[in-house]
Amino acid sequence: MSVAVLFGLFAFLLLIGTPIAVALGASTFLTLVTFTHISPIEISSMIFEKVESYSLMAIPMFILAGSLLSKGSSAHRIIEFAKSVVGHLPGGLPMAAIFASIIFAAVSGSSPATVVAIGSIMFAAIEQAGYPKRYAIGTVATAGSLGILIPPSIVMIVYGVTAEQSIGKLFMAGIVPGIMIGSMMMAVTYIGARRLGFKRTEPQPFSVRLKKMKEASWALMTILIVIGGIYGGIFTPTEAAAVAAVWAFFVSMFIYRDIKWREIPRVFLDAAKTSAMIMFIIANAMLFAHFLTLENVPQMITQWLIDAHVGPLMFLLFVNILLFFAGDFMEPSAIIMIMVPLLLPVAIALGIDPIHFGIVVTINMELGMITPPIGLNLFVTSGITGVSLKDVIVYSLPWSMTILVGLLLVTYIPQIALWLPNLIYGH
Repeated sequence: MSVAVLFGLFAFLLLIGTPIAVALGASTFLTLVTFTHISPIEISSMIFEKVESYSLMAIPMFILAGSLLSKGSSAHRIIEFAKSVVGHLPGGLPMAAIFASIIFAAVSGSSPATVVAIGSIMFAAIEQAGYPKRYAIGTVATAGSLGILIPPSIVMIVYGVTAEQSIGKLFMAGIVPGIMIGSMMMAVTYIGARRLGFKRTEPQPFSVRLKKMKEASWALMTILIVIGGIYGGIFTPTEAAAVAAVWAFFVSMFIYRDIKWREIPRVFLDAAKTSAMIMFIIANAMLFAHFLTLENVPQMITQWLIDAHVGPLMFLLFVNILLFFAGDFMEPSAIIMIMVPLLLPVAIALGIDPIHFGIVVTINMELGMITPPIGLNLFVTSGITGVSLKDVIVYSLPWSMTILVGLLLVTYIPQIALWLPNLIYGH
């Protein structure tokens, strides 16, 4: 009864347009007060306890690092390097947008930040080069979604905290799927450009490529510092996030010198607003999940699926469908906080590796960022390009379908995600 009331209240609040964090918190608060003996003061204490996590401290630090780098010239330098590598191929500029998004995703950890940083520069350049508008829109909107798959990833941090899994392993598990899906998107772009009649041009000399790489090297060092530091045992993912923020500040202020001192308060304020929004969602979603745990809902779902003789393959298909539809209406952090405590016990009972399951969940969150009606990347792309939301959705379809194919490959070939972490950490 209490669980039905909880979900009913939550659905009602969403339908009347209540922000998702408020809907989660209000529905859980009312249900707890009505059906348990927990007092309102205890509930407020529980909310703070839920977010009092060392690993969650990495989120505002990575957001700050991404904000500093996206406000400066780092994105432009990364784009110029990407253009020097693939710009001569048919579809070179859209491919460069995807390639640059892969790199910037590894710097920022944020999908919307990647769309803004790369899209605001590449959209006009792709159009001016004679490519159809759908190429510029499709690549900009979808490539940015790689920001939550390629480490460092805020979504992976949320999953790691919720599922009590190693964030370092999750980061490592996202590398191969991220590169694979990015390469598939570039292949689709290349084939489409060939069909449209675009020809290969003269590649840039190696000396020019080397120069562009050197110009972008300070920004690219962020990747080496974060990934190398974590897997070299120098610092934890949370410490890596703090180091990344300090490094991004140093590069933007003293190396590239493209952010003025008077702009720093605005950069920090923007990062603080984004962090507060995400942490507020996480706090309320964790309270929501806590109530479900109190009512033994995960155990009941696990037992029901086992009794129904649902196998791993069918379960993963069910998970993909469920998360795809959830991603159409909810923010990734909230989905993970609500769904993972319910689904992960079943996955483990069926012999599915929790790290592999985390990557499947993350790619589903990618799709959620580019599917209507709530897909954030669609709104961001529409905002920076001036193109209607409807057209952004249509133009993005070829690349969205490519990500869907990548999801199916990772879902049913676990070693795509597990090979690298198993190699580094052992089984």
